[in-house]
Amino acid sequence: MTAEQKAAITVETTVHAPIEKVWACWTEPQHITGWSFATDEWHAPKAENDLRTGGTFLTRMEAKDGSFGFDFSGVYDEVQLHELISYTLGDGRKVTVTFSSQGSDTKVIQVFEAEGENPVEMQQAGWQAFLDNFKKYCEAS
Repeated sequence: MTAEQKAAITVETTVHAPIEKVWACWTEPQHITGWSFATDEWHAPKAENDLRTGGTFLTRMEAKDGSFGFDFSGVYDEVQLHELISYTLGDGRKVTVTFSSQGSDTKVIQVFEAEGENPVEMQQAGWQAFLDNFKKYCEAS
């Protein structure tokens, strides 16, 4: 698959919380550090977020045992309050997150371009694990 033919992968969840709370948990650094990791062996000790078109974000993710860590970062392409966030990752891949109110619940759909190093199924499972962790955090806070 060439760079021009990146597969689009979709993950989604329904959070049992109003859209304002879901948005705050997704975008505020003090919340991002509470959920931005896929498993309990990891954590996010640092998050920075300039939530505006052209703004940047950075979340530091690390294994709790100190064996590995990386920065997840990019630039916002578009931000529509309580509706849409789209951004470009540092490696050039595009991501779009939509939020839709469904009564007292909020549906979150994330579509991202696959990278070429890992199987699509593995990438989808990893991003879904992040989203599942987000749902759990948001509903508990």
